[in-house]
Amino acid sequence: MTDADRFSAWREKLWSAAVSGDEHAATDAALAALDQDLSLESLLLEVVAPVQARVGREWESNRITVAQEHTATAVNERVLAALARHPSARAAASGPTAGRIAVACIDGEWHAMPARILSEVLRLRGWRVDYLGAQMPTPQLISHLHRTACDVVALSSSIPTRLPTAHAAITACQATGTPVMVGGAAFGPDGRYARLLGADAWAPHGRAAADRLAAGPLPRPPAARLAVDDLPHLEDQEYTLVSRSARSLVREVMAGLEARIPAMADYTPRQRRHTAEDVAHIVDFLTAALYVNDPELFGRFLAWTAGVLSARGVPAVSLLPALEILGGRLEDFPRASALIVHGRDTVRAASPEISTVPVRGKST
Repeated sequence: MTDADRFSAWREKLWSAAVSGDEHAATDAALAALDQDLSLESLLLEVVAPVQARVGREWESNRITVAQEHTATAVNERVLAALARHPSARAAASGPTAGRIAVACIDGEWHAMPARILSEVLRLRGWRVDYLGAQMPTPQLISHLHRTACDVVALSSSIPTRLPTAHAAITACQATGTPVMVGGAAFGPDGRYARLLGADAWAPHGRAAADRLAAGPLPRPPAARLAVDDLPHLEDQEYTLVSRSARSLVREVMAGLEARIPAMADYTPRQRRHTAEDVAHIVDFLTAALYVNDPELFGRFLAWTAGVLSARGVPAVSLLPALEILGGRLEDFPRASALIVHGRDTVRAASPEISTVPVRGKST
């Protein structure tokens, strides 16, 4: 049996246990894999991490419920806790130290699993790891760096709407003299936003991050650097004005949808709440795209949303009315208007039929 076959077999065992909520079976499967000569690092990176990624994909495709998604994530967290206490993990922790690293999620980022897996891999590689968990406020992170004098900080984020916060955190960490490695889907499929925001290194996954750190110390950041210097396009103030008016934009789009679509008068509170949440997400991702000046960020979000809606029986073109109304409210903002045009084109490409169905309509 090849390594790929072994990994696949253990993934299926862990997946079955996790999605059914059986933490004992999941833990037993993980420990059995170690007993059959699968290394702890391979188990973390080739089994646990892919299973957790599958949890997200299955929810997106509407093949598991939100409750099952939460359950599977909780089970995988318990598996990680059990693996962290395994003798091989303890042995690595007692060996020579490669350095000290703080691993944290950006403030507002609650997807902590990638950071937790990275922490365990780095411990196996000999690092002293300060795992600071999800939603780490930047001021407290900086206090930790001053107190501990970590050699490097690794920041994780899966949600692109946290990129402005990530930028502030990167700059603040570097101001302490600490180099910053970043990772996670928020930084783009090729790490483009990591480079744009001035991170000292980017890694697409845990093994790449560990390998980069093993290759030698990251370059020390400049003594002084202002975050605004990285993004001269922000001088037009579009990001600032749109982000400050986000709540009012959501209210205006909701009012416009209600005026345009009489059927919304019969929406249940739950349907109305879902519609408002979808509109808020559109505004949030538009704002993030303005921050990094990349229409593809907005387009990727809308393509993903179109897929999520379609999997639930809601036509992708149901996004168009909200985009059209939002575009009308922002017609005096050239960059925002261009982003919305790109977004409309993305949605039409995903679902070419014409419709006036509202965002997250009555089928929800």
